[in-house]
Amino acid sequence: MNTADQYLKAIYLAQRIDDGPASTGTLADLLEVSPASVNEMIGKLEERGLVEHEKYKGASLTDEGLERAHDALQTYCIIERFLANVLEVEEFREEAHALEAVIDDTVAERLDTIIDRPEECPDCFDPEADCCKYLEVPTRAD
Repeated sequence: MNTADQYLKAIYLAQRIDDGPASTGTLADLLEVSPASVNEMIGKLEERGLVEHEKYKGASLTDEGLERAHDALQTYCIIERFLANVLEVEEFREEAHALEAVIDDTVAERLDTIIDRPEECPDCFDPEADCCKYLEVPTRAD
């Protein structure tokens, strides 16, 4: 997943959190980047026809942007579920965020054959909890 897809995924989640266009501040927080970086990438995504941006209102995904964001979120969910439920990694969220930039579609598809992913994925992703609502979170063995 490339940087553009990470931004599209963040816009998709921010639109769900904000219940409307994604604000620069929300995106900067989700992506842990500066608002200036967000504005720069929003401009690039708008040029590619993936995002519509209205000054002072925020960014909204076009149909093509929505499709790419959905695919990016699904890939992230596959990585997250694999780390949490198959490998039982305690810090699965941090690892999933780190890996999403380097896992390509072929690897994600192969991981998907190993996990038990709900059909509604990635619509089951809870943006405020930052994980799938059906994810079996590993518990610590004390």
